Amino acid sequence: MVDFPFAYLVGVDGGGTSCRARICDLFGNILGEAKTGSANILLGGEIAMASIQQAIALAAQQAQLTTADYPNMAVGLALAGAEQQQAWHAFMQQPHPYGAITLNTDAYGACLGAWGGKDGAILISGTGSCGILLLDGQQHVVGGREFPISDQGSGAIMGLRLIQQVLLSVDGIVPSTELAQHVLTHFDNDIDAIVSWSKTARPCDYGQFSPAIFTFATQNDSLAVSLLQQTAADIEMWMQALILRGASSICLMGGIGERIQAWLTPPMQQRIAIPQGDAMDGAIVMARGNHNLFVR
Repeated sequence: MVDFPFAYLVGVDGGGTSCRARICDLFGNILGEAKTGSANILLGGEIAMASIQQAIALAAQQAQLTTADYPNMAVGLALAGAEQQQAWHAFMQQPHPYGAITLNTDAYGACLGAWGGKDGAILISGTGSCGILLLDGQQHVVGGREFPISDQGSGAIMGLRLIQQVLLSVDGIVPSTELAQHVLTHFDNDIDAIVSWSKTARPCDYGQFSPAIFTFATQNDSLAVSLLQQTAADIEMWMQALILRGASSICLMGGIGERIQAWLTPPMQQRIAIPQGDAMDGAIVMARGNHNLFVR
């Protein structure tokens, strides 16, 4: 660490909802943290950069640092959307006041954090889903191509399947259940309202029904149980893909990943490891070295 040219390490975990920044000294002591708005670079590189700079500025205030300290900061950026090469290059061309920045995906940062900066695999299952394995200097990614064409094993896909089954129950093709009635009540029993909603519904709008699915499954609701069984099968599909690429153990992360484990088969349950940290921890690791997804 003596040869490291900067005085501070900054980790940033940015997604479509929020941007978190953490400033540490070279020994890993946390000096300041802050949270701001969206930092998904696919939603606009300038918007993401503004959120990042605001979060770092707020964290710097906590750390009693000023803009004069920015050139002494090495910044690791674990951002949603960084897997898109054009967006990555466009973002990296923006001016910034920091000593150095490194940009990779939020999934990459989460994997580094989960395994303490070492090789390992994770499967993120939240609103969306993505699997990543870091092994011998190589990054292997499965899924993560976003809703609705990918993201199996996610809250969004589970919610989409739920809506489809509810509409089939309305047509008398499949039995109605208490979960189906719960969804219909949400829409005031107006089928046209469901159709209209679907035209602009985002992944998070479908994912909002996932807590109810878990709740009704505890009551043995047949629709809820079948949806969780299918989601568990999807997650096992991604886990198997990571195993075939060399993963021995896998950390399950995200709101669905943390709750679905009891629904997995015993052999897959035995593959699950406990994460050592999160994407912010991984971003700090990124700040220490060159972890860029692409090169200029």
